[in-house]
Amino acid sequence: MSATALDIPRTNPVTKIDSHQHFWRYNVAEYPWLGDTMSVLHRDFLPEHLTPEMSKANIGGVVSVEARAQTEETRWLLELARTNQFIRGVVGWVPLASPSVAGELEEFSSESNLKGVRYALQGEPDDMFMLREDFNAGVSLLQSFNLTYDLLIVEKLLPQTIAFVDRHPQQPFILDHIAKPRITGGVIEPWRTNLRELARRDNVCCKISGLVTEADFAGWTEAQLAPYFETVLETFGAKRLMFGSDWPVCTVACEYERWHAIVDRWVGRLSVPEQEEVLGGTAVRAYNLTEE
Repeated sequence: MSATALDIPRTNPVTKIDSHQHFWRYNVAEYPWLGDTMSVLHRDFLPEHLTPEMSKANIGGVVSVEARAQTEETRWLLELARTNQFIRGVVGWVPLASPSVAGELEEFSSESNLKGVRYALQGEPDDMFMLREDFNAGVSLLQSFNLTYDLLIVEKLLPQTIAFVDRHPQQPFILDHIAKPRITGGVIEPWRTNLRELARRDNVCCKISGLVTEADFAGWTEAQLAPYFETVLETFGAKRLMFGSDWPVCTVACEYERWHAIVDRWVGRLSVPEQEEVLGGTAVRAYNLTEE
């Protein structure tokens, strides 16, 4: 495989990076996925709401990820990044299955803060959507624009995700929320077996994010989550894992500072260089973030 952003060595310690968080101005029409069980999220979440949480956890920068399938949101997130230095990168949305996608990508090509693209495959009615030719044609353009692709899937989609990734062996992929295993029921297979197979592709990284919201919001325990963390650590290793809060979504089950403390404790037994990878270095390399 040719060199990608995942292969670039890091020579200096990095700031702690939160690789996955969202902003929005809430309205029910544009955020239908925030259902009744997530009513605490039915309000605006903006940079001024996040910075106190970052300060408590000593986080120095974030990657802001799209939360609605509109190019207008991509433009809005890029504007936030221009006016908030701590937003180190944006993962936006473009219509990857549309004939217009090349033009959309060209429009954003001068935006240095656009680091990647996400398309919510977990929400597609067709479980085989990611194998469609039109969608793959769009994804095949991303590398030429130096953009990553964030994989938002649930665990049942892992087999076809493996086939999808194999179509794009030079494209950097980042797996969100450890592929959303069925934590509430304590189910670990076939998630673990399929995840290990996906991780054999060295162009795939993984975010340690979203675990609490795949468990019972009120009843989860750290011990319940630990086997899933152990699996991703064993499977991807520190150099392909990155901390993500999934703020503000995480707050339905866990406050920002608490989730950071849990991950910090989990990685605390690793060597200092490995801890730095998970808590910042991997995100810097994978998203080609500017070190400050």
